Amino acid sequence: MSQERYEDTLLYRIRHSAAHVMAQAVLEFYPETKYTIGPPVENGFYYDFDLPQAITQEDLEKIEKRMRQIVAGQHKFEKKIVSADEARQVFKDQPYKLELIDGLEKGGLDEYGNPLKENPEISLYMSDTFTDLCRGPHVETTKQINPSAFKLTSIAGAYWRGDEHNKMLTRIYGTAWEKPDDLKQYLQMLEEAKKRDHRKLGKDLDIFIFDDEVGPGLPLWLPNGGILIEELERLAKEMEDKAGYSRVRTPNLTKEDLFLRSGHLPYYAESMYPPMELEGVKYYVKPMNCPMHHKIFGARPRSYRDLPIRLAEYGTCYRYEKSGELFGLMRVRSMQMNDAHIYCSEEQFEQEFMGVVDLYKKYFDLFGIDKFVMQLSLHSRAGLGKKYVNNERLWLKTEDMVRRAMQNGNVPFVEAEDEAAFYGPKIDVQIWSAVGRQFTLATNQVDFAVPERFDLKFTNKAGEEEIPLCIHRAPLSTHERMIGFLIEHYAGAFPVWLAPEQVRVIPITDGQNEYAIQLAAQLREQGVRASADMNSERMNSKIRSAQLMKVPYMLVVGDNERNAGTVSLRGRDGSQNNNIPFAEFQARVAERIAKRSSEL
Repeated sequence: MSQERYEDTLLYRIRHSAAHVMAQAVLEFYPETKYTIGPPVENGFYYDFDLPQAITQEDLEKIEKRMRQIVAGQHKFEKKIVSADEARQVFKDQPYKLELIDGLEKGGLDEYGNPLKENPEISLYMSDTFTDLCRGPHVETTKQINPSAFKLTSIAGAYWRGDEHNKMLTRIYGTAWEKPDDLKQYLQMLEEAKKRDHRKLGKDLDIFIFDDEVGPGLPLWLPNGGILIEELERLAKEMEDKAGYSRVRTPNLTKEDLFLRSGHLPYYAESMYPPMELEGVKYYVKPMNCPMHHKIFGARPRSYRDLPIRLAEYGTCYRYEKSGELFGLMRVRSMQMNDAHIYCSEEQFEQEFMGVVDLYKKYFDLFGIDKFVMQLSLHSRAGLGKKYVNNERLWLKTEDMVRRAMQNGNVPFVEAEDEAAFYGPKIDVQIWSAVGRQFTLATNQVDFAVPERFDLKFTNKAGEEEIPLCIHRAPLSTHERMIGFLIEHYAGAFPVWLAPEQVRVIPITDGQNEYAIQLAAQLREQGVRASADMNSERMNSKIRSAQLMKVPYMLVVGDNERNAGTVSLRGRDGSQNNNIPFAEFQARVAERIAKRSSEL
């Protein structure tokens, strides 16, 4: 659901109003509090406070109780338009509000200092004893907030305006729904989400870590994470080889001139790491691969017979995300992107663009992703020359090309204004994990502007020079985001082909150690990731250890199995099958891996 449509719903107004009720309750308990912003979010709301003291999860209970009392008062939400000076008088003791008022008056800036589409009016919303600087909308009265359908859920730290150089505030999260049953279902989902949290499972399963000395947002991949990366790259290479892609590699560092020419610096400077200067020349670590791929395309003359040219690279890119916006593997500063650029003629565009969409579908089928939405992200006229390349004609033309391609391919999609890349429209793919968390995972972008800046050309059938279209695509997103998603999607129990450890052989006593080592070695020879557990613990403890690491197959071997050349198979799912000939198991696991099957 787009933000505009969400803001039109009763649920949005309930959550926004609940945030105000929460702020009122907090101020009653802690009168010296300085308060900042309290927006609705996807499944609830939050409010950021500069509190005079630390609060705990137990404090949320008394705040929540007071909220129910306030709601029961059936207080109206009243809007009042004021001047900047009037607003300053109302919030004279609230420094964060004064900062927001300055931004609204001087430049039409939102709470994060970003330009608003239009210079906004300055409005207050008043309810009971609480007044807030707010655009709204809200419910008419607190009667519309069901006292049995909201709950305060957690406390977190958050930098003011998401900037790590600003003060750390206390963020209180809550959720609100129209009906108590909706709240109950959501809280159950939260419990399941905690079990699947990729940050916890990533640590428990030895997949990745972060380290303060390395830096925030810069993941270190442990051996198990390295295996996941290798499997995803192997998958991508196979799929891209079949689709006619060529692999290239480009450096992580380049001169400033390249990003000035591409146009990225004016649009993305704040998301790029600062330059380093050597011998009077500025160099940047690359935030994207496309300018270098353009250089590769332009390295020699091209004919229409060469097109389409598809250049793929799993290159590492670096983007400066604010510390307050970093989130496990989902928002990082170092990322390895499933990147490719397709150079084609206008006549080839639809086939190439829909070829990428078909690739999405194949990946989604493989991973069992059945809930997704494809969004056509468009430009806005107000952003031309600022946020977007200033060419309305080409914007409308390429947006229509994408729209017709999706319609001709019978692929459902929604449209969203002011969400495009700076150089062209795109399809963003929103997917949902098994616990309902939404991700923007893949993207398929049209570039009508940058090829001309790099003087990219091909000779068409008439012998004339023509500028190619460029399609930027990343169907498997980045390793970081994709693996974070898959950890939560599978709750760490990866299908056999993807599991870092596929088989663990467990001897019942030391007398079977040699047999266990022999079986593990034979499995590794056929390309199976297998180990033998030589730990001195009892068998049940070894099985428990393998289950905690979510190993798909456990082969328990005793004297009977050793003497008969068999294994007793325990599946991660609790299944058990005794006295299986080892050769039969070998064939089974090889088939599952070769087919990338989701079955055990």
